[in-house]
Amino acid sequence: MTAELIVFFILALVAVGAALGMLFSKNAIYAAIFLVLNFATVAVFFLTLGGAFIAITQVAVYAGAIMVLFLFVIMLLGADQLGQSETLGWQRPVALLLGLVLLVETGYVLFTQAGQIDVAAALPDGFGSPFEVGKLLFNQYLLPFEVTSVLLLVAMIGAIVLTRQEKKK
Repeated sequence: MTAELIVFFILALVAVGAALGMLFSKNAIYAAIFLVLNFATVAVFFLTLGGAFIAITQVAVYAGAIMVLFLFVIMLLGADQLGQSETLGWQRPVALLLGLVLLVETGYVLFTQAGQIDVAAALPDGFGSPFEVGKLLFNQYLLPFEVTSVLLLVAMIGAIVLTRQEKKK
C-alpha cells in the first residue's frame, strides 16, 4: 500500500465522517462547522491531485465566503436548533434505493476500472494553472461568472430583507 493510498483513505474517512456529522447534527451551527471541515478535506483532495488553484478556491469561496453567509443567516434567523421535519412515506425507500444504486456503481468502477484510467496523460501542459483558469474565466466564462456574483448578492439581500424586523413607533 503506497503512502498516497493511505492518505487518500484517511482523507476519505474524514470527509465521510464530516458529511455524516453534518447530516446527523441537531444544531445548525455544528452542522455548518462539519460542512466547513468537509470543504477543507475536499480542498486537500484537490491538493493531492495537483490542483492547487482549485484547492485554494475551494477554501476561499466555499469554506470562507459561502459558509460565512450560511452562518450569518443561521444566526440572524435564530435557527440554531433544527426541528424534526415531517417526511413523506416514499422518501425513505427511494433514498435507500438510490444509495444502494450509488454503492453498486462505485463498487463496479472500483473493481472493474481500477488502474485503467490515466487522467493525467490526457491533460495538456498548464491545465488548471491560475493563469489558464483566469484567462478562461474572464474571457470565455465572463457572463456565467457575473451571473453567479449577482445571484449571490441577491441571495444575501433577500436573507436580510426576510429577517429584518420593522421598528415599532
